[in-house]
Amino acid sequence: MSFKILKNNCCGLDVHKTWIFACIGITDSLKRTEYKQARFSSFSKGLQELYDWLSKYNCTDVCMESTGKYWIPVFNVLEKNNIWVTLSHPKYTKPQKGNKTDRKDARWICDLYMCGMVKPSFIPPADIRELRDLVRYRFKLTCMITGEKNRAHNCLTVSNFKLDDVFSDIFGKSSRSITEQILQHPGETFDVAPFVDGRCKTPIGEIQAAVDGAISKEQAVKLRQCLNHIDELEMHKVEIEREIFRFSDKYESVLYLIRTIPGFDKNPLTAIQVLSEIGGDMSVFPTAKNLVSWAGCCPRNDRSNHKIKFTRISRAGSYFKPVLVQIANARSNLRNILNLPLGIDV
Repeated sequence: MSFKILKNNCCGLDVHKTWIFACIGITDSLKRTEYKQARFSSFSKGLQELYDWLSKYNCTDVCMESTGKYWIPVFNVLEKNNIWVTLSHPKYTKPQKGNKTDRKDARWICDLYMCGMVKPSFIPPADIRELRDLVRYRFKLTCMITGEKNRAHNCLTVSNFKLDDVFSDIFGKSSRSITEQILQHPGETFDVAPFVDGRCKTPIGEIQAAVDGAISKEQAVKLRQCLNHIDELEMHKVEIEREIFRFSDKYESVLYLIRTIPGFDKNPLTAIQVLSEIGGDMSVFPTAKNLVSWAGCCPRNDRSNHKIKFTRISRAGSYFKPVLVQIANARSNLRNILNLPLGIDV
């Protein structure tokens, strides 16, 4: 079975941690294809040798799988040297089971790409990718802070300090002051009134009863480390946010358009997160349905013989999809609170 060759000179890369296997397919006017194969190191010198090898055969069209994070240095080097790189999910370039080697995988990718059978992944420009790295790292820091807060909360719970019953935020100003007093003077009874903010609505008597606990030495050590780590992570998060705003200054007009959408106007970082995931050029998504599909917000098609199987949404858009869900839930909750009909926007 033969397929129509659409690219007369292209290359398939099988990228690994240490080595890169490359295969160039050159098709002549008689539709005869000659293959050139080589192996390169993943070090910077090897990547430059890969580019020189591609230039030797006048190959400017490359396809490779998105293997972990190993594809990123290869992509960056080839992109800077004006090589058109098509990145594909491994599930779309998976070879047949059986006789499998790295060289054969590179040739398989080359054959698929040569015949136009590779589904490309969306790769935004370099500046958007840089912004995306910072935004995603901020998300990781937020998750780490949440984890440390949960551990600190557990320390207070097992020590029978019921601060969560009398404060809406156990890491607020009043609660944090009381926690510091507990750590500085473990086992001692103290008056909580000087540590409670005047705007606190909970009676002092209830707060006093909530701190009638006993913290052990190991829990005190653990709680202290958790609080120190939270403060350190919060400081790093502020620095990252400062860099995020600096990187996103050039996209002020795009961010303004995003913030005109209901729900995205409250927190500027929400609009920046959307920009970092989908970029500022919407021409890569021909229709809204294409964007929804890329974000993993719709189920895949599974239909055969007039039978339609119900499928779940995909795992795509693991960073973009939660933002959309969060905004949608916030708008829905606000509408329910205001008891507004569907025809009226909030």
